[in-house]
Amino acid sequence: MESQENLLVVEGLKTQFFTYGGVVEALDGVDFEVRRGETFGLVGESGCGKSVTASSILGLVAKPGRVIDGRILLNGTDLLSLSSREMNRIRGSRISMIFQDPTSSLNPLFRVGYQVAEPYIHHQNRHKKQALKDATRILEKTGLPDADEKSRNYPHELSGGMRQRTMIAMALTCEPELLIADEPTTNLDVTIERQILDLVKDLQRDLAASVLWITHDMAIVAQLCDRVGVMYAGNIVEKTDVRTLFRSPKHPYTIRLLRAIPSSVTAADALEEIPGSVPRLIHPPTGCRFHPRCDHAMEICSREKPNEQEVEPGHFVACHLFGERRTAA
Repeated sequence: MESQENLLVVEGLKTQFFTYGGVVEALDGVDFEVRRGETFGLVGESGCGKSVTASSILGLVAKPGRVIDGRILLNGTDLLSLSSREMNRIRGSRISMIFQDPTSSLNPLFRVGYQVAEPYIHHQNRHKKQALKDATRILEKTGLPDADEKSRNYPHELSGGMRQRTMIAMALTCEPELLIADEPTTNLDVTIERQILDLVKDLQRDLAASVLWITHDMAIVAQLCDRVGVMYAGNIVEKTDVRTLFRSPKHPYTIRLLRAIPSSVTAADALEEIPGSVPRLIHPPTGCRFHPRCDHAMEICSREKPNEQEVEPGHFVACHLFGERRTAA
């Protein structure tokens, strides 16, 4: 999995939350890589572990959770081996994050200009006056109207779209190698969403950064991403380039997920739902976690977790259907 073209490599990542009700097995051996200059989409239903993956990469898993196994390599350095002080130097400089809800992520007590300037001050030791000037420039770059004036406002004085542009500016101040976007357009209307997507694409091109885009929306994946990992109940079940995923999905979950998406040529009554519900991860199903909802489940599916198989070049699937076919071949 490691190669010169990979900026981020996640291997066997297991993150658990130790609660009074039991151990929540949030991530159960997650593997993927983000190549230099690409946008990698992590897609799945709510509660599947996408945001926990982001928190694990950033070293921000909240108690009572912790990463119990795996490696997270950034340019070959295992982030899980670093101290808190070393991770503080990486967060905001080499890795930045755009959060889903800027209202809760921006500090209501500080003007937005100062909040954008803070990474310059913290990571690059710039004087406050110069950092504020640079903050205004990057706010202008994100398309914030009247950036100089708006930089003196507090978060509550800005619209939702303006607050999200501010979050993007904060994330990009130190020109990070990796930008993690955790569903940053969820609470925006369609017009503003389109503007934010275009903005991120333009800024990524200008900075030659890699993007890990977390979403539940397959339409955004189709528009924005180069490759994609489909996540279900703490596992990545399928991983390939976006064109291949939409043209030739392999995992039963991915197939059902795509059939549930409305389109201009699909009648409303023709949409399919996935039977059952996402499992509770305190007591997840044994074997393949999707098997209780799968039309193709076999006896082995309830016993053994499937290994990832490369079914065609660059197309990986974790499903016993393909393990059996390979054995037969």
